[in-house]
This record gives sequence, C-alpha cells and structure tokens, in this order.
Amino acid sequence: MEKNGEIPMRERSVRCMGPHGLHRMAYVEWGDARCPRVLICVHGLTRNGRDFDFLARALAAEYRVVCPDVIGRGRSEWLAAAEDYVLPVYAADIITLIARLDVEEVHWVGTSMGGLIGMLIAAQPGAPITRLVLNDVGPLITAQSLGRIAQYVGNAPRFASVDEAEGYVRMVSAPFGKLSDGQWRHLTVHALRALPDGGYRMAYDPAIAVPFREAMVRSGEDFDLWPLYDAIRVPTLLLRGEHSDLLTHATALEMTRRGPRAELAEIAGVGHAPMLLDEAQIAPVRRFLIGR
Repeated sequence: MEKNGEIPMRERSVRCMGPHGLHRMAYVEWGDARCPRVLICVHGLTRNGRDFDFLARALAAEYRVVCPDVIGRGRSEWLAAAEDYVLPVYAADIITLIARLDVEEVHWVGTSMGGLIGMLIAAQPGAPITRLVLNDVGPLITAQSLGRIAQYVGNAPRFASVDEAEGYVRMVSAPFGKLSDGQWRHLTVHALRALPDGGYRMAYDPAIAVPFREAMVRSGEDFDLWPLYDAIRVPTLLLRGEHSDLLTHATALEMTRRGPRAELAEIAGVGHAPMLLDEAQIAPVRRFLIGR
C-alpha cells in the first residue's frame, strides 16, 4: 500500500539457468504485488531497470510494474562466459522471471535492446506478451548506429566522482535529448557501481561488448530481424526519437504496414532513445496501455 503518497518499490532477484550455469537477475517491482496486471519494462544495452522509475510511478496505480536489470547490468550478476550475453539468454531469463511473478500474460515496454528481447518473445507461439511497446527499436538496425554504440560500450573509464561519471553519461547519452539536471543525475547514480577505493565504474560487465561487436558490428551491415517482427500478432506501439540513428523514419513507417502494424508515435527533439522521464513521453505509452 502507499504510505504518505509514496509508491512502494521492492528490490528482488530471481535465479536463472544459462548455457554455462546459474546466475541471479535482479529486478525492482512497483505498485501492489497482488495486482494481476503486470507490466515488464526492459532497458537498453548498457542501462538498467531504474531507467523506468518515472514511468513505473506513473503506471503503478494500474499495474504491478517489474523492471529487471538484464544479466550483466545493474545489480544483476555477471556471466562467466562472454558469449552468453545474447538475446536468447536474455529472453530465457525473462521467461523465468514471468514464471516467478505467477502470471500468464504481461504487457511490455522495451527500450532499444529491451525492445529486441520483447520482439523475440512476442514472436513465439503462445507468448505471454499481449501488448507491446517498442521504444526506438525495430527489426532493421542501422550499421551506423551500431558503430556509434560500439565506440563506447565496454570502454567506460574509471571515475573519481559521481560528477565525473555524470559528465561521461551526458556525453555518450547525448541523443537522449534535453534532460534536466535532476534527470541526468538519476540516470547516472543508478548506472554506477562503487569501487573499494572510493571511485566508480559503470554498472555493467565490459564483456557485454564481446558478442555485440562480433554479431552486430563486425559485418558492417544493418541488423535485420524482419522475419521476427512479421511473426508478432499483438497490439504494438512504436516510439521513435525524431533524430534516431538506430531506427530510421523509413523503417518505422514500414513497421506500421507489416507484422503487427504498429501504431507510431514520434518524440520531438530526441535521438536514440526517448527515456520516458517526463509526462510528454509517458503520455503515449499510458494511452496505449490503459486507454487514457
């Protein structure tokens, strides 16, 4: 229940099985744990589940909102084998999480990599996802954007202070658009891991870059998942940052004509990706999920 107007948040974890053994995935829950309506929100490549704090607070009256740290990120454990940082392992972990939540159906919001995981699950026969929000990602990802991401993923330096780390986050995440100082600080503090010597590093395993570079970047070609998208049959909302280099306007329009024929909403003044931190960006998600 709410106390003094605050939305309760619970930190939990679930044990999952991967190709090279067990690992523990952390997640946070918002809202009433007894609510039968569950919304799963999954973040981008180097981010974490706390990116969705603002969205979760906005929707917690309607949903039990669950935001995992995909394995190798945030509070989740790191994998022993770098080659296991791939979409099928991430999807399997989410299926384990859904079993832990004891529900048959979920709604989904996925930013970038989180959207790809959602697409992979939603395309399967009997999938538990019944309503899908893809945040600035689609079945065709440009080689240009993959190259940009490859320049920083796995290469983050050590930081002497949170302020220094925030400067780095502002630089590599400049396509997020014009955010307030408080929003940048939020995105920074939850993306850091404190070191024993008092310094900080980004809270993700640098090894996540290994399969990313091998599978998506080395070929120098666009990443094509159209067959997966075409298999999706659930209502789908597509958010696109106006200046996104990962999801082109042409691909977004094609997504409105193929597969689930997504409803398209473009977010002005933003590249890759809208972070759903303010009402203007949250509003289309709310309307799509709950109709108001």
